[in-house]
Amino acid sequence: MSAPADMKVQAEIRESSMDESFDYLNVTGRIFDIQRYSIHDGIGIRTIVFLKGCALRCRWCCNPESQSHDIETMIMNGKQKTCGRDVTVREVIETVRRDMPYYSRSKGGLTLSGGESLLQPEFAAALLKAGKKLGVSTAMESMGFAKFETIEKILPWLDTYLYDIKHTDPKKHEKWCGRENTLMLENARKIAESGEVKLIIRVPVVPGFNDTKEELLSIARFAKTLPGVEEIDILPYHNFGEDKYRGLGRDYPMGDAPRPGAEKMKGFKAAIEGETGLYCQIGG
Repeated sequence: MSAPADMKVQAEIRESSMDESFDYLNVTGRIFDIQRYSIHDGIGIRTIVFLKGCALRCRWCCNPESQSHDIETMIMNGKQKTCGRDVTVREVIETVRRDMPYYSRSKGGLTLSGGESLLQPEFAAALLKAGKKLGVSTAMESMGFAKFETIEKILPWLDTYLYDIKHTDPKKHEKWCGRENTLMLENARKIAESGEVKLIIRVPVVPGFNDTKEELLSIARFAKTLPGVEEIDILPYHNFGEDKYRGLGRDYPMGDAPRPGAEKMKGFKAAIEGETGLYCQIGG
């Protein structure tokens, strides 16, 4: 975005904030972090807003502080850290506005993550709308756990949907994540068929859960049937969140599970691309 255009958009946002018809700027939601200058979770440099609350309890979750909607206290490095705060869209979008020069150079923008953003649908939609009004690209990382009517209200303000699919077997999904996945797979198809957003499938590769070629190919074959889907990202398991569990007084569910090696991940990538023709990226 050029400097004059950038100034014009910012002026429009300031005008909008004074107009009672733009109530979405005053919508309140609960977040637990805002990560700036990220190069993950969407194209370019991103500002990632992490919403609090999740319906799943995936054993490998690296953000356990995201799971409960309640404000919690976590001990990190011997110090108390408050996890969760209530903010307005106006407060969050001011941070996004400050980061706009980085977006224009890298085609970056705003990404919502969590937790599961769809558990705060009004706040998520208002954040994405505010981002679009600023003229930045928008993305959301989500597992699609909501009625499709809820998702439909968000799609007009969303450019890229980073859609988590963890397994195709409902029973295994429920055992490892706390809920079966029929609704999530149905929503993935409905989103793809809507044609409203760029849909990228993301798969965490988790030891003991889905780290076999056949299980990952099952997800890739499903992704191949979704209209317009051209990319699937496979994300290797890591234990970076282990200290957070201890800080919350909880046991780490994955124990000492090993991380999948680089060669193993390359083998999965080759198998997926070879069978489905989808572009497969390691990480994302």
